[in-house]
Amino acid sequence: MTNIQQLLDIMSRLRDPEAGCPWDQKQTYQSIVPHTLEEAYEVADTIERGDFDELRDELGDLLFQIVFYAQLAKEESRFEFADVVDAISDKLIRRHPHVFADMKFANADDQTAHWEATKAKERSAKTASEPSQLDGVVQGMPALSLARKLQSRAARVGFDWPSEQGVFAKLDEEANECREAWSDDEARSEELGDLLFTCVNLSRHADVDPEQALRMANKKFERRFRIMESLASQKGMRLTELSTTQWEGLWEQAKTSVVLKQAE
Repeated sequence: MTNIQQLLDIMSRLRDPEAGCPWDQKQTYQSIVPHTLEEAYEVADTIERGDFDELRDELGDLLFQIVFYAQLAKEESRFEFADVVDAISDKLIRRHPHVFADMKFANADDQTAHWEATKAKERSAKTASEPSQLDGVVQGMPALSLARKLQSRAARVGFDWPSEQGVFAKLDEEANECREAWSDDEARSEELGDLLFTCVNLSRHADVDPEQALRMANKKFERRFRIMESLASQKGMRLTELSTTQWEGLWEQAKTSVVLKQAE
């Protein structure tokens, strides 16, 4: 028995109507989605921390999610795990003719153009409506990633700023509109969305993934805030009683502390 077959058999037993696990028995495609997203983020977290022993376990958890969906589909006679493997294998071979066939590309740009043309053809074959550059963009993606995806698709046909200077100007414009709309709850929300959308555009021009950049900023903030808590505790200061000036002082000390630790 192969390792993957053992996993498939375990999944089948967990879903057995009579002798299976009650929790696994009641799951649906929809109920598993939050767990799938969580497992994907845990994979990303272990990679960021460089914990490759834990990465092995987290990849197993993510694989289990795929096996779970395949089991549900098998029970409904839709498809099985082997069909999932066949589908991705066929797609990879089809999209890499320069590797698995005799097609040659002059450079990476030509290869990318062929890749996008192939994906566009596949998307148009799946939809009966008028084709759009935005077809196939998954709306369930995290908002920052979705914004970048939409912008990248539009940029392929020329809807983009020629340089980052235009994006910086747009960023200033959106920030001003946000200030002007601050007293209006509905308008403020919309303008904040436009401001965030422009920030994503700036990250795209910088070739920086906005989701990753924000994750790094989150980690940096958490690290510095924990240091501030520790510094305040050492000085006998109650966090809820600190003035703005005291908070700023602790923040600067935390920043300096982080720099010193990184230099060690």
